[in-house]
Amino acid sequence: MNILFIGDIVGKPGREAVRTLLKPLQQELAVDVTIANAENAAGGNGLTKDIAQELYDWGIDFITMGNHVWDQRTIYDYIDNESRLIRPANYPVGAPGKGYGYLHKAGRKIGIINLSGRIFLPPLDDPFSCAIRLINIISQETPIIIVDFHAEATSEKVAFGWFLDGKVSAVLGTHTHIQTADARILEKNTAYITDVGMTGPRNSVLGVKKEVIINRFLTQLPAKFEIADGPLQLNAVLLDIDEESGEARNIRNIQRTTT
Repeated sequence: MNILFIGDIVGKPGREAVRTLLKPLQQELAVDVTIANAENAAGGNGLTKDIAQELYDWGIDFITMGNHVWDQRTIYDYIDNESRLIRPANYPVGAPGKGYGYLHKAGRKIGIINLSGRIFLPPLDDPFSCAIRLINIISQETPIIIVDFHAEATSEKVAFGWFLDGKVSAVLGTHTHIQTADARILEKNTAYITDVGMTGPRNSVLGVKKEVIINRFLTQLPAKFEIADGPLQLNAVLLDIDEESGEARNIRNIQRTTT
C-alpha cells in the first residue's frame, strides 16, 4: 500500500499547492491513501469546515492537526462530527474531537493517530503513554498505524520514533515546516522522519513573508504574521506499507514546486 503524507498545509498558498499538484502526484506515485496535516490551512491558523471540504474534494482522504487546532472557533462543533479529522490525542479529557481515527481505503483499514510534543509547546498529557494506550486499541482492528507527531524538538521526535519502533507502521514529524533528510526505516520496520515539511509558499520563512520575520529578528518588535505569496511547494513523504503485517518497506521524501 502506498500512503502519501503531506506536510503542514499553510494558508491559501498551501491549499493552492494541493489543488494544482496533488492529483498529478497521486497518479505518478500510484498513491492509494493521502493524509495531510492541515492545522495551518485557514490563513495560517487553524482549519474551517469549508476549507476541510476543499481539501477532501482535491484528493485528501484524512486530516490531522496540531497546536493550532483551536484557532478557528467553528472547528469546535465540526471536529466532533467529522470522522476524517483528528486533533492531538493528548489534549485533556473534555476537548472536542478525537485523537485517532480509521480510514477505509483500497480495501484496507488504516489507523491514524495524532499526538503533540511537549517541549516548547503547551504542556499536554504525556504523548508516550498516550500512544501506547491508543496502539493497544487500534492494533485490534488493523496492523497499519500511522502516527503524526506534531512536535518542536528534534530530540523529542527522534526519541518518540525509537519508542514506537515495531509498534506502528510510521512515525512522521510535523510542525517545524522544514523537511528533514533523515527519512528511513528503523530497526523494527517502522518508517520515520523528523519533519515531513511544509506545503505552501516556497520563498518564505515557514510560510510567512520573509521580510516580516527578518525585521522581527532585527528589531525584536512584534509583527503581524502575513502569509507569503509567489512560487509554491508541496512537501510530503511516500510510504510503502505491507498490508498484512503493517511493517514499512520504504519511505522517501517528496518535494514538488511551481514556478
